[in-house]
Amino acid sequence: MRLRALLDTDALGLRLLGGEDELDRAVRGVMTTDLRDPSRYLGGGELVLTGLAWRRDAADTEPFVRILATAGVAALAAGEAELGDIPEDLVEACARHRLPLFAVNESVAFATITEHVVRQVSGERAGDLAAVVDRHRRLMTSGPAGGGPDVVLDLLGSDLDLRAWVLSSAGRAIAGAAAGAPGLSAGIRARLAGEHLAAARTGRRGPHRVAVDGLTYSLFPIRSSGRGSAGASRDVRETVLSDWLLAVEADAGDWPEERLDLLQGVTQLIAVERDRRDAARTVRRRLAQEVLELVQTGAAPAEIAARLRVAAPVLLPGLGAAPHWQVVVARVEWDDVQGGPAADAAGGRRAGIESGPVAQALLEEILVDPATAGPDPSDRIAVAHTGDEAIALVPLPAMSPEAEGGDAGLLADALLAAVREPLAAGLADDGRLTLGVSAAVHSAEGLRGALEEARHARRVAAARPGRVCAAGHQELASHVLLLPFVPDDVRRAFTARLLDPLREYDRRHRAELIPTLEAFLDCDGSWTRCATRLHLHVNTLRYRVGRIEQLTGRDLARLEDKLDFFLALRMS
Repeated sequence: MRLRALLDTDALGLRLLGGEDELDRAVRGVMTTDLRDPSRYLGGGELVLTGLAWRRDAADTEPFVRILATAGVAALAAGEAELGDIPEDLVEACARHRLPLFAVNESVAFATITEHVVRQVSGERAGDLAAVVDRHRRLMTSGPAGGGPDVVLDLLGSDLDLRAWVLSSAGRAIAGAAAGAPGLSAGIRARLAGEHLAAARTGRRGPHRVAVDGLTYSLFPIRSSGRGSAGASRDVRETVLSDWLLAVEADAGDWPEERLDLLQGVTQLIAVERDRRDAARTVRRRLAQEVLELVQTGAAPAEIAARLRVAAPVLLPGLGAAPHWQVVVARVEWDDVQGGPAADAAGGRRAGIESGPVAQALLEEILVDPATAGPDPSDRIAVAHTGDEAIALVPLPAMSPEAEGGDAGLLADALLAAVREPLAAGLADDGRLTLGVSAAVHSAEGLRGALEEARHARRVAAARPGRVCAAGHQELASHVLLLPFVPDDVRRAFTARLLDPLREYDRRHRAELIPTLEAFLDCDGSWTRCATRLHLHVNTLRYRVGRIEQLTGRDLARLEDKLDFFLALRMS
């Protein structure tokens, strides 16, 4: 706003004492001070309000006015309540330094002037920014973005003093102020994403306000405009796990409608960029789909290898050696699918929801390193979907032969560690995400086996409790692969026969036979190590093991009986 506008507002009670030629100066803020040297708090463009408490005599006036002029303030407004008339030495000093001077009537509170200036300045800034946002939206709609969402988020910071980030549904920083920096830690990002997903699942309209570590954030959903025209009528579960959000470090609860409309415009602008980047994934998705179809139809390894050679430069540009590959399989299911919760094996799905595309978009997000900011890392992931299942081909740098099939590459638990909390909030009480990871393979011949391995691992994960579960290829070489597929009635009968006598004895005598048995097996039957772990004398341990054998009729010196106890404990 301009200084001239202050005189046009009668409610402010301002009277101009000097500086008629400077009334077109812009006012960028307001500050109240009675410090003799307020320079450290001045940034230029302020209307400075003072009650003149700093002035003891006329000698104090010149230094004070010189400090304000040097700092580039817009004007000085002095209150008449303290001294009555404004001192003549102040009028003269302001005239020498070409600093406009106003007198504030004693009936007008400084707070009234401050509120008016802040409201006017904020409104004008929002209007200017809205014009920039609208212009930027037109540019992004008609051609390349020229900077993407970071540009408009920088404007939010510079023009409205708002720190803002664009986050993925899993809490990864995609754009914004200090994206990925300590200013917004991974834990806070995950918390904000989880709160957003939980609010979206309940149908609450944004923005959602969340308090984290003493700061309030307002969360605005960024709904992609390119996934169907009937977005409002679609089930929220089709997009909630993959949509972005705009997190603003501010409480939007008392914002005027104009500012809320501006932020909604920002989210629409970012949605255009999101749609563009989704479209850019088409080539990678098509490559993955072609390879998947060849693998599943039993095509010759040479034909599959040719497709992989085409995919490698797209996914890993500039890589000299042919990459190794891992396969990751994911599935998103809802409890009200046709056929009920057990529809996993039959491939049932809820009417109207295509789970395959949901799992595809989600897997593209999960496979990006959560510590990496920006959207670019997802350009090296190819994900296809078939039915309700998403399948990713993940290229890896060349590795030594002895590393193949080991712990090299992606690990199932590590993939979900950073995203489990927010995704569980988005799945709520009716959704599940299960994921399986294969070992790394270096040839087309191994790709079919890797796909089956990843699918088996996912079924192992599906047999576990929890909303977000994963299993890796390492678990397929152990009893873990078999246990989930033991029928429930067989599982209950087996564990009851071996463990119920021990549980009943523990209940009546507090003997801790079950913990003793677990420790004994964990120590591979070593009396000394087990006694040390339990802080028992070896003779006490021998007495407890003898009691276990007496109650169950088993012999813990025999491998078969040890194995039965081990499996019973795992299945219980």
